[in-house]
Amino acid sequence: MRLSKSFTPTLKEVPSDATVKSHKLMLRAGLVRPLMAGVYSYLPMGQLASLKVMQIIREEMNRIGGQEFLLPGLNPKEIWDETGRADNFGAEMFHLKDRKDRELVLAPTHEEIICSIARNEIRSYKELPQIWYQFQTKYRDEPRPRSGELRTRQFIMKDAYSLDVDQAGLDESYSKHDEAYRRIFKRVGLDYFVVRASSGLMGGSGSEEFMVESDAGEDTCALCPSCGYAANVEVATAKFEELNETATEEFKKVHTPAKKTVEEVAAFLGLTPDRFIKSLVYWTEEGPVMVLVRGDDEVNEEKLMAKFGASVRPAEPEEVVKWVGAEVGFLGPVGNEKNMTIVADNRLKGAKNRATGANENDYHVVGVHVGETFEPHEWADLRLMREGDPCSQCGTPVRVVQAIELGHIFKLGTKYSAAMGATVLDHNGKVVPIIMGSYGIGVGRLIAAVLETRSDDDGVIWPCSLAPFELVIVGLKYKAENIKTACDDLYEQFQKAGWSVALDDRDVRPGFKFKDADLMGFPFQVIVGDKHLADGNIEVKRRRDGEKMVIQISELFGLLEKWKAEDLGLTDPDA
Repeated sequence: MRLSKSFTPTLKEVPSDATVKSHKLMLRAGLVRPLMAGVYSYLPMGQLASLKVMQIIREEMNRIGGQEFLLPGLNPKEIWDETGRADNFGAEMFHLKDRKDRELVLAPTHEEIICSIARNEIRSYKELPQIWYQFQTKYRDEPRPRSGELRTRQFIMKDAYSLDVDQAGLDESYSKHDEAYRRIFKRVGLDYFVVRASSGLMGGSGSEEFMVESDAGEDTCALCPSCGYAANVEVATAKFEELNETATEEFKKVHTPAKKTVEEVAAFLGLTPDRFIKSLVYWTEEGPVMVLVRGDDEVNEEKLMAKFGASVRPAEPEEVVKWVGAEVGFLGPVGNEKNMTIVADNRLKGAKNRATGANENDYHVVGVHVGETFEPHEWADLRLMREGDPCSQCGTPVRVVQAIELGHIFKLGTKYSAAMGATVLDHNGKVVPIIMGSYGIGVGRLIAAVLETRSDDDGVIWPCSLAPFELVIVGLKYKAENIKTACDDLYEQFQKAGWSVALDDRDVRPGFKFKDADLMGFPFQVIVGDKHLADGNIEVKRRRDGEKMVIQISELFGLLEKWKAEDLGLTDPDA
């Protein structure tokens, strides 16, 4: 590619609406341009990087026996009604009607379509296992699209689906995808980690997320530096010793006028927040539930969903008054045992001498002893894990970090196949639902993660595996005949040798070319100028560490092949 003929609109200033590093770089390096909130046009350089990501994924999916499909993004709503997800997705799913008034949706994922194909085409266990995958545009009506490609309304995803006859088959398919994902993320140069995760709306018996640590990440993960335990805080658990406190305080009601929050009441009573029992009311399909956590803890609503189902929600203020008789801020478990189910976090076991709401406006109670003053109906792990909590495996204080989700793999089981009648005859001739797995990687999100972790103040630092072009030939004073001849000869030689190469033949100042080369992140720069060319030398620069050297032109290909192999992990640079 000759830059004089290319569309590479780089920006020198940081766009005001870009807040995270990857968003700034995708705009400045000319990879994308916004059309509207959460929707981006991919420009040539961005598309080239996307195609390289997809090719790496495709190679690894084919390696485990995957077969590539292309499924429709426009779906009839009734197929989503079969599993209930037309309603469960809520406002996040785009709905529309065609000219015949038929209800349609834009697919945010494709489990239902896979099941539709399977139930019409597969009859016997002999046709299984299957691994089907695609690259397709997904649509999700995010309420607050932000951070560039990290949260969008339209994006390209590689989604894969495994179909098996039994759990053992699913376990094998899941393991294959786990290994493929590890190879993919290694090939794109990311230092990833894997965490246990919530299955959310996808459902199923288990899931794992592949993460990269980044301040721009919207996920929060707990990591143990000792034993390697890692989990999304949505499902992370801590290991606390059960309390064995002695009841010493008298139970009594205290007037706390207009003091609703834990902090307000703590200051008023001269107590610390951890001496409180925080009481929150939720609505579930079985009725109202009061959830109890320590005053300085937060309820983990993902854990509530896992326990009570996806329909669980915080009670409305008027509902709370109706069920409890007091406003939010004055609620407590004492006396509510017959009104609703009370579920307490495990950390409250054995807690004595605590304060909580009195179920009467402007009043709290002190001297509350769990197991004596009241007894919860159930115990569960309900709290959100925090920095420094003891690891559930070894007790070491955990780190809590922000991370970007790179990919997510799910053991779906029979959730979708059973609902849609996707069945086969097993080895014994019995009709059984197909057991499924689902596996996703967002292409644009993966590129954004690379830019978050592989960049500096000057711009992008592409790994060779993803770089739109592996090297750029920078012709200083390109119009000079000797420079032009040398640049054109090298350009042709690199192309014949299989390199993806750009030639900066623009009639602009050298400083402008150097800044663009760094901004766009070419892994290697070959600089052709009068200063060294007369002696048969040439200057080269490696972008990742800024190393520069002047070498004989005859040594150029050998050096760059060595650098490229090191970058791709094909050789040990210290060997």
